[in-house]
Amino acid sequence: MTDTNTTTAGTDWQAWQQSWDRQQEWYMPDREERFRIMLDMVEALVGTAPRVLDLACGTGSITARLLARFPEATSIGVDLDPALLAIARGTFAGDERVTFVTADLKDPDWPSRLPHDSYDAVLTATALHWLHSDPLAALYGQIAELVRDGGVFMNADHMIDDTTPRINAAERAQRHTAMEHAKADGALDWSQWWQLAAKDPVLAGPTARRFEIYGEHADGDMPSVAWHARVLREKGFGEARPVWCSPSDTLLLALK
Repeated sequence: MTDTNTTTAGTDWQAWQQSWDRQQEWYMPDREERFRIMLDMVEALVGTAPRVLDLACGTGSITARLLARFPEATSIGVDLDPALLAIARGTFAGDERVTFVTADLKDPDWPSRLPHDSYDAVLTATALHWLHSDPLAALYGQIAELVRDGGVFMNADHMIDDTTPRINAAERAQRHTAMEHAKADGALDWSQWWQLAAKDPVLAGPTARRFEIYGEHADGDMPSVAWHARVLREKGFGEARPVWCSPSDTLLLALK
């Protein structure tokens, strides 16, 4: 079951998209690079007209870049956040290539809400780290059932290697120093961005509902790349390995 596309006329959804992008780039200056590599691998493995599931889609960041690069692609975005989904629906209103679905990925029955049983690619970025390891492993099993044979799953996210504590500490210190410099120059952090959304006439209601659902912030696990690759293979993928990484994040690709 899919949701109807409800938007509010007169809202500058593109401005909200750009604001979200800038806020995310404060945390991840290399954010566009991971999207570029993700789409490179989509093209390499499933072509230029894929049916994509944008998992935990937020404002539709992946969908926007997917359609800009591959106009013949279609995207189904799934998320639970009413505020980010409002921005996504407003941005893509009238685009028949895009469908949005409200669903909780921790609900075992969430795949039943999707319009298709099979996808060429399931893509997600900076979203699944709010899940703990056991629910994430269960989700990986569901994703494996949704990806067709020869299809791909890609997850770009924080993946922490606990065997390198000194490297981790040095990277984190350097990254946070750069973030503080950017903040001094006017960059918004996550909390500040949500404060703006809460004051917007259109987003205030969805933002309040969002915090009723999630609270201030969800604290999940950030297991290592090796854990992700192992679990994905155990759940039914034939191959899994990183295809891009930064000092703090990894883009891991699993091939069915």
